[in-house]
Amino acid sequence: MLKRSFLPLVNANTKTLILGSLPGDRSLEQNEYYAHPQNRFWKVIRHLYNNPDTTSYVDRVNLLLDNGIGLWDVCAEASRPGSMDLAIKDESPNPIIALLEANPGIKLVVFNGQKAYKLYTKYFDEKENIRYLCLPSTSPANAKTNFEQLVTHWRTIISD
Repeated sequence: MLKRSFLPLVNANTKTLILGSLPGDRSLEQNEYYAHPQNRFWKVIRHLYNNPDTTSYVDRVNLLLDNGIGLWDVCAEASRPGSMDLAIKDESPNPIIALLEANPGIKLVVFNGQKAYKLYTKYFDEKENIRYLCLPSTSPANAKTNFEQLVTHWRTIISD
């Protein structure tokens, strides 16, 4: 089944771009990044910014954008039954380099898991003026990393 990513969430203040692989089925159904209730992405972000009250999707997105963080996915589209990253095949990448060039304030690219990083390096070279960081996936499939460990790793996005 062919699946497509969302448009990027960035603005003029974006300094950090978080890249996932491709939205999962629940995200596609709800038209929201990280919509699966077991995905820990939004919980980690709310914890990092000490903002537990951001429960609506609009508030969550604003929390990111207000703190200089953007979101997108490496894959523009791919075939994938279900939501597991291991099942992604026949992917086409998003024009990430064009996004970075259009937003020169982005100085850090963060990958939400190994699959996003591997897909990025398959299609793109790292740009000289940008730092790249691969963090543990917030996906429920990453059961070996608990919430506290995720927060510790992901804290690096706010210490820069």
